[in-house]
Amino acid sequence: MNPLTLEWIEKAEADFITAQREMRARKNPNYDAACFHSQQCVEKCMKAILHNAAVPFPKTHNLTILLELLLPIDPTWELMRAKLARLSGLAVSIRYPGESADKGAARESLQCCKEVRKKARHFLELEG
Repeated sequence: MNPLTLEWIEKAEADFITAQREMRARKNPNYDAACFHSQQCVEKCMKAILHNAAVPFPKTHNLTILLELLLPIDPTWELMRAKLARLSGLAVSIRYPGESADKGAARESLQCCKEVRKKARHFLELEG
């Protein structure tokens, strides 16, 4: 595997660990952070696949834009469209005053993250 692809995956794994840690926190869980790091993990997993396939991608945090680039590589990503759009929007809105994530939103974000992570790791022929 290309070293930069592996670095994208390593960065994604760090975000995955952080999102999980925030969901498990008994005192003062940061649900905003769980959503944000879930989105970051997903974004980096998607960029790892694109990089591995030599598909150029813009500097963006918009998961729907990345999805459009992934579809020619693997059309099954279409099944994730609604979840990716929701995660993309949620991760942006909670970073600013006026909106915060609750436990349900954080749980939903992490579940999407787990699905994408599993799909990406399988596609890239990585364990677990």
